[in-house]
Amino acid sequence: MLSDISLTSSVFLFLALALALAFEFVNGFHDTANAVATVIYTNALKSTYAVVWSGIWNFLGVLSSSGAVAFGIVALLPVELILNVGSAAGFAMVFSLLLSAIIWNLGTWYFGLPASSSHTLIGSIMGVGLANAMLKSGSRFGEGVNWAKAGEVAASLLISPVIGFVAAAALLLTLKAFVKRPELYSEPKKGQPPPFGMRCILILTCTGVSFAHGSNDGQKGMGLILLILIGIIPGSFALNLALDPASIQNVTTVTRAAETVLTKRMTGPALRGEEAVAELSAFLKTRGNLTPRTFAAAAGLSAEIREMLDGKQSLTEIEVTKRGHLRSDLYLVTGAISKLNQQGLLGSEEDRGALLRYSESLNATIRYIPTWVKLAVAIALGLGTMIGWKRIVVTVGEKIGKTHLSYAQGAAAELVAAVTIAGADLGGWPVSTTHVLSSGVAGTMAANRSGLQMKTLRNLLVAWVLTLPVCVFLGAMLFALGINVIVGLGLR
Repeated sequence: MLSDISLTSSVFLFLALALALAFEFVNGFHDTANAVATVIYTNALKSTYAVVWSGIWNFLGVLSSSGAVAFGIVALLPVELILNVGSAAGFAMVFSLLLSAIIWNLGTWYFGLPASSSHTLIGSIMGVGLANAMLKSGSRFGEGVNWAKAGEVAASLLISPVIGFVAAAALLLTLKAFVKRPELYSEPKKGQPPPFGMRCILILTCTGVSFAHGSNDGQKGMGLILLILIGIIPGSFALNLALDPASIQNVTTVTRAAETVLTKRMTGPALRGEEAVAELSAFLKTRGNLTPRTFAAAAGLSAEIREMLDGKQSLTEIEVTKRGHLRSDLYLVTGAISKLNQQGLLGSEEDRGALLRYSESLNATIRYIPTWVKLAVAIALGLGTMIGWKRIVVTVGEKIGKTHLSYAQGAAAELVAAVTIAGADLGGWPVSTTHVLSSGVAGTMAANRSGLQMKTLRNLLVAWVLTLPVCVFLGAMLFALGINVIVGLGLR
């Protein structure tokens, strides 16, 4: 399919993929450094072995990821940019949010501040959305952000550090109450490894944090790479072409049942084509409300979906030029059903069940991550872990508490971080490895009465507070600049 795209589009494809992988590379040495800080500062592993070990488990974590976090991040983007990701605005969106995230991550890394790559990327996405709305005539400020989804993501980013602090402190106090071995709670002797059992635990918790980080953070790059591919080569990536015949048949079956439910909720004739697309696009905006035409649009697009899939044994049987259009219809219908469900507007339990089954089956055709994309992100994240880790490690190991990190403190903080991140991954919530682990270390220092270095905490707090507004500004500024540059290069 690469032979079918223009030279300009090929260049944009290469640059966009390079930026997305660069973001994950930076993410590796910025965020994953937290995972190796405890094993290095407790002498459980030498630094060289620790970063290589962590890089391997980040790699494996990415490969095992479900994709739920990736699509949760993508859902923050404005609907019109997702539907038209191959346009000038779509390319500007991808370049601006990746560049702004990389710039802030590199800046905080340079000063040794454990800032959150998740927080950074989400701020950049919000900046793009706000700028996109402001540049469109007739749009109101704030329309370009999915505030409901942003609220969910913000809650996960805010709550997870609190969980890290409290749970790590509680775990350390529990250990001190039941495990009476003073050497576990004192500063490690220089160059001397911890007792064998504790050493195994520390290596195991480092492994867990690294794996969980890969499975959660790695997905952010995956979602963006898939958007890039859909925008430039929709014939190959707009749909999950590997879907088996039974799954395709299931889509057509549940579509018929959903059409029945949607049709009885209509107040007029079904809408089709651009009219239906415009109606559901308006409904999915932040301030979009249900109108008498919403169910008619969902019913009409559902009929189009069924007609296009009926009798197909493979999605490759659909004309290449129609695959991007079908993806847009699928995205709009599933998005509309999700929003209606959140508002409690799907009707009876029987109707709600039929529509949710329908939405789930449609998602199987568009929510997928190609194996080679996972592999590319895994390599970028794993290599990043092995390079540039030292600045963040020094902050976590030496500058949060007034005393050196003890064996028990390291184990408690990492175990809590691993469990918290893994739980978030199962729920499809993006969380910050940096915030969870550094707050866990702070929690153990407080519980151990080791004292906290307030200068470091102030710097961390400033970085945490500034990340969102700075990245919103960078994302918006680069988006506005990017549209002008890309349009000037001849892409519309």
